Amino acid sequence: MAKYIPPHKRYLQHTDSSSSSSPPPAAAAYDKGVSECHYITCARHWISKWLVVSSYDNDGHDQDATQLPFSIHLREYVCEAIEQLYQKKSKILLHNGHPQKGINEFEKAPWDSIVEKIHEDLFISFQSAKNEMHKDGSELKMPNFVFRLGKILFHGTPSIHLENVNKSAVVETALNRLKRTYYSNVPKLFVEAILGEFIQVIGLELEEETEYYHVKVYDKCRPRTTVICRCTVNHAVGELDLNEASLNTLHCIIELNKMRHLTADISCLDKSLDLRLMLSSKRTVISLNDEEKHSLNKLLKSAVIDSEVRGGLRWPPGKESVDDRFFVIGSCHVKDKNFKNSSIRLKIRQADQFDFRTSTSELTDEASVRMVQLDNCLRDESSEVAPMVDMVRETLRLIWDNLLCWEGSYT
Repeated sequence: MAKYIPPHKRYLQHTDSSSSSSPPPAAAAYDKGVSECHYITCARHWISKWLVVSSYDNDGHDQDATQLPFSIHLREYVCEAIEQLYQKKSKILLHNGHPQKGINEFEKAPWDSIVEKIHEDLFISFQSAKNEMHKDGSELKMPNFVFRLGKILFHGTPSIHLENVNKSAVVETALNRLKRTYYSNVPKLFVEAILGEFIQVIGLELEEETEYYHVKVYDKCRPRTTVICRCTVNHAVGELDLNEASLNTLHCIIELNKMRHLTADISCLDKSLDLRLMLSSKRTVISLNDEEKHSLNKLLKSAVIDSEVRGGLRWPPGKESVDDRFFVIGSCHVKDKNFKNSSIRLKIRQADQFDFRTSTSELTDEASVRMVQLDNCLRDESSEVAPMVDMVRETLRLIWDNLLCWEGSYT
């Protein structure tokens, strides 16, 4: 049975990368299946790549000839959550110097440069997502194309001195050998800039503000499936109220890991933040039998709302699992602000999360842009792919000219 993690132990503790790689006590308390239920589901033609782009890429036809207008280097970045999870130090890619701003006739717009580098990948992944959605089966599959603001973290040391490199292709070759993590936590000052300035400039309107809890449950009978329950609070009784917007009588969503079609991490050299472009299919199973509904309801009703613990929820000892089948593996208190226009949706998220498998916890601020219009096109079996590539280019331009213009420091 899963071990209960007391509230006073739900805080981050620094773990040096040179220490033992054995799992923390909380992870060891779970059986092998629970502690290792981290799966990334990829489509047959999944594409993953990393790009180096700046506002000053030249307009040469040879990608290898793209000159960097400044020298670059890796700087150590302390991120306790990542270090504790992966037992590795992190570094971020930074540039030296500030070239003159502006795009002249010899420079290629960064959004054009990005689309050029992934043009073929977009065609392949769009077709992959369309094919996956129209397959027969018991799953509800919805395409999701999103840009996430954040920072690319590198783990390890490159084989060359980056200060002596002046071509983006050489940088990509050298750093591609290092392990990378995309870290989607953004500075609070960046969030304030979005809410105070960028929303009006982009022309977005507030759609809704929501507050809820995400409870992640591991099901031994579905080892590659995560049961995600989205719950609000019933203030009259002080317990979780299963969200009415969810599916089934229990209002519980059984969600399989998202199937990835395309992941492109983009180091924006002369910007404070990086960008992740990802196309995935959200796969939802919409059937629960009565026994499953009863067990999950029992598990959720035993949760205690506690603002003093990370994740916002705790379970009394012995109540964090049911029938030796369902185990709580994570909780998250979420506050979302959603802004939209006819083509995109901007989400600002504040998340207080706790992972029972690794005993890691973190408070994060996140910002993402979802291409709603493109998602609708992907659902249309008769839609053409070429116009969707143009949508990506225009959204990249909007993000680069607005959100990425923030001049604050990530560090």
